[in-house]
Order: sequence, then C-alpha cells, then structure tokens
Amino acid sequence: MKTNMGMADRIIRIAITIAIVILYLNGVISGIAGIVLLALAMVFLLTGLIGTCPLYRLLHISTCQRKTV
Repeated sequence: MKTNMGMADRIIRIAITIAIVILYLNGVISGIAGIVLLALAMVFLLTGLIGTCPLYRLLHISTCQRKTV
C-alpha cells in the first residue's frame, strides 16, 4: 500500500492514541464513551504505524510531502 500520511500526521495520531489510553487507564473516560474512544485509538495507532489511512484514500487526500526532483 502506498502511504498517504505525512510524518506529522502519523505522530499526532500516535500521540492521540497514547493520550486516550492514559485517560482510560486513569478512569477519566469510562463506559461506552471509553470503549468507543479506545476503538478509535486503535484505528489511529494502526493507521499511524502503517502510514496509510483508508478514509484519506477514499477522499483523495494526502498529507505526504511531495518529492521535488
């Protein structure tokens, strides 16, 4: 798969994942909202690690820097 996420986008997604997990483990978020946010965090982590976002591909968006020749 071709990457469509820039490094800043990937770092932000992983940072959001870490923040959600910390909030969940500290009991700040719980219940259904906690479960939904954890699911979202797992999607963010997966897309951040592989560098490809299916929604970006569907909407023809790319945050990668263009390579100049």
